[in-house]
Amino acid sequence: MKNLTLSMITIFIAALFVGCGGEQGSKKSGAMASSAAERTYVAPGEYDEYYGFFSGGFSGQLSVYGLPSGRLFKVIPVFSQDAEKGYGYSEETKAMLNTSYGFVPWGDSHHPDISQTNGELDGRWVFINENNTPRIARIDLTTFETAEIIEVPNSAGNHASAFVTENTEYVVAGTRFAVPSPQKDMPIDEMKGNFKGPLSFISVNPESGRMNLEFQIAMPGFNYDLAHPGRAKSHGWFFFTSYNTEEAHTLMEVNASQNDKDYIAAVNWKKIEEYVKNGGGEKMNVPYAHNVMDEHTHIATTTMKNEVISVDPRDVPDAIFFLPIPKSPHGCDVDPSGEYIVGSGKLSTDLTVHSYTKMIKAIEEKDYDGEAYGVPVLSFESIRAGTVSQAGLGPLHTEFDGKGNAYTTFFISSEVVKWKLETWEVVDRQPTFYSVGHLMIPGGNSQKPFGKYLVAMNKITKDRYLPTGPEVNHSAQLYDISGEKMELLLDFPTIGEPHYAAGIKADIVMKNSKKIFKLEDNKHPQAVKNEKDARVERNGNEVHVYMTMIRSHFAPDNIEGIQVGDKVYFHVTNLEQDYDVPHGIAMIGANTSELLIMPGATKTFIWEPKREGVWPFYCTDFCSALHQEMQGYVRVSPKGSSVPLKWSLD
Repeated sequence: MKNLTLSMITIFIAALFVGCGGEQGSKKSGAMASSAAERTYVAPGEYDEYYGFFSGGFSGQLSVYGLPSGRLFKVIPVFSQDAEKGYGYSEETKAMLNTSYGFVPWGDSHHPDISQTNGELDGRWVFINENNTPRIARIDLTTFETAEIIEVPNSAGNHASAFVTENTEYVVAGTRFAVPSPQKDMPIDEMKGNFKGPLSFISVNPESGRMNLEFQIAMPGFNYDLAHPGRAKSHGWFFFTSYNTEEAHTLMEVNASQNDKDYIAAVNWKKIEEYVKNGGGEKMNVPYAHNVMDEHTHIATTTMKNEVISVDPRDVPDAIFFLPIPKSPHGCDVDPSGEYIVGSGKLSTDLTVHSYTKMIKAIEEKDYDGEAYGVPVLSFESIRAGTVSQAGLGPLHTEFDGKGNAYTTFFISSEVVKWKLETWEVVDRQPTFYSVGHLMIPGGNSQKPFGKYLVAMNKITKDRYLPTGPEVNHSAQLYDISGEKMELLLDFPTIGEPHYAAGIKADIVMKNSKKIFKLEDNKHPQAVKNEKDARVERNGNEVHVYMTMIRSHFAPDNIEGIQVGDKVYFHVTNLEQDYDVPHGIAMIGANTSELLIMPGATKTFIWEPKREGVWPFYCTDFCSALHQEMQGYVRVSPKGSSVPLKWSLD
């Protein structure tokens, strides 16, 4: 095993150096470069054909790009504070980052997935997981803002998520790190047989999108890596890759690769759902936070919950099975027909494809090859549909174009390989630069992929861009897959480390985009909807400023009578109602960020003046020709001063 590990490392290093050294002399120019540029060019005033939603990795956010241009449109704050927009700093948004561990200002976002109806992308919501402090978020695509975050208890390393079923009945969250469940103090070297790897099923309200943790399955303590739902004929099932079936806890790169095969867990969630609805499962007491942004008050609230239903797989016969797969798998992907389940063993040069039809037959015939903690292991040869032989080194993730083709990334050999479903033959391969992780075909995780472009997300980009110091850019590469051969069209750098992405036709999302934000819909308790109602009120050492903003002034714009040691709350309402006129506000000496306030909305920040003087505030977001004139002053007097509280807009 040690020799195998050393061999894989040697191959990886050699492939990397070959790629880095050879690329500089092979850059395309002339007619071919011109053709690629034309096919990714989006003329001024025209729109991209697709939205691409890219995880921000260690930034904790979600980035929005246009395809095919590769232009960055927006960074949506989700799991991390964002000073640009005041997310996690304003009093209204702080609750979005509450957890059972307290306020957590950073997250690690990995896998976005777009809501579906009847197996097709509907463009209503994007869901994305947080790995470090296990959470799932829902982003509302009418506003491109985070609407809800639910913590996932009993979990550690929320990696096999956030993937949705065909009608967005559920979004799942699988545990990467097996842990005691419930958590308790115990020796690490006693983990085998005692740790669990819960799989969480979170329901989604079809009207509001509101999430609820319905049940968790207390799976054996393996590492659950990625997941995909069954679709079409296999709807009602969910498939999760797992590794470390050895249940090792140290020197994992060796000890978690001893078994010849690991497993894909096949979960019949409809059967589990019925079991739970009929009173099955055990209620566990465990704390977790559920954070919701109210669309009318613009205020996030946290509800602390303390109960979850846990299901023992052994209590629901014929609901959960293990499908053997070559060791250390990563991706787990289901083709648009729902028939083929692709597993990618990272230490294999082959791709194994299982058949849903054969899986059902094996279940009916009890064609088992043993069991693991009471979960039947199906016979590998009985369920295998085929093998893509010697496809590449380090297979990770597969998506589909809807035309009978599959595309798989190979991390070590730095390439995307195109192969045929049912014949399992490789028909094309193209290099990536370098060390590609995941790929994305818009709609490729649905019954109806759009099949025009493929985006590869690369972990290393040495020598591809101008140097910017240590840690080179992470990057995406756009390929045209509309013909028989893939064609590399474009490189574009990305925010953070893009683990994964989801793409959708732009016109599906655009038609639902909210354009007018009516003031009368603003139910914020401190909202001021008319300039004449702007005011300043004192309550002890608390001062509340009820302020409005409109092109191009604040009301009030001069405030006196504030004292050193006061706690000043600025409740600021943007009186604009058109979607393209946000305003910002910043106050010198405020120990927070600026606030970006959307049309028709109210946001609050706190300022605690520590020095006497006259201190300015101003608009931070360009709003009109007189943007520079959009400013004001606050006079701060000594503690106990007799200067009266007064304000003006003169």
